[in-house]
Amino acid sequence: MSRDTGPWGLLHTSLWRHAEFRRGAHDMGAVMPGVLAWGLVTGVAMVKAGLPLPIALLMSLSVFAASAQLAALPLMLAGAPLWVVWVTALCVNLRFVIFSAQMRVHMMSLPLRWRLVAGYLTADITYVMMMQRHGTSLPASSENPAPLAYFVGLFSVNWVAWNVASLAGVLFAGAIPTQWGLGFAGTLALVGLLVSLTNDRATALSAGLAGTAAVAAFGLPFKLNMVVAVASAVACGLLLDKVTEMHRKDGAAAGPSKGA
Repeated sequence: MSRDTGPWGLLHTSLWRHAEFRRGAHDMGAVMPGVLAWGLVTGVAMVKAGLPLPIALLMSLSVFAASAQLAALPLMLAGAPLWVVWVTALCVNLRFVIFSAQMRVHMMSLPLRWRLVAGYLTADITYVMMMQRHGTSLPASSENPAPLAYFVGLFSVNWVAWNVASLAGVLFAGAIPTQWGLGFAGTLALVGLLVSLTNDRATALSAGLAGTAAVAAFGLPFKLNMVVAVASAVACGLLLDKVTEMHRKDGAAAGPSKGA
């Protein structure tokens, strides 16, 4: 597939003015309670764990990955070597390798610098919604900007909301009581999103397998159980798609013979 060059990128006006941008922003806005709760919890956790305020602010704005932040936090406070912190964050975020492989069909129309930016801006919810709406769409390009416009709508709302909530958690950690149970509220909101996206048997089976794999592999270090869960779900989905396609072909081949 040929790549677009020149001014084409995530800031291109054709993406921000596209109807799919508004659809992406609307869809992401529907799950904002969960995102805001998680962002607030992450900001509060960094400060209450003892991270200095300037470092917490810098980490909040630059990392944009709650699971990696929370996994690296105790290591940083314990004075672990920098390479240990990096390896831990890398292991926790390995699932994004799988995400990027599936989103590659749309991102390859962008220059390298914008693909790197897209990688930073991709979150779990962004990936799920992107695949739900444009997982089977034609590859994005300057002639077919809809998938990327939807992605821009998703990440623009998600990034702003996350950072506002996280910074609020950092700055007002002392005034936010832990009894509010914001972490549990965020979990409930994300579970609600998962249920709403489980709209067929294959998706439900893949989600169930991912949950089972995550629990079974919970004892793995560096939270690698999350990587196992994602890989299991993707493998299950691909296998079910292949089986469904084979049954469809067999049915199409058997159809004429039955009518003969």
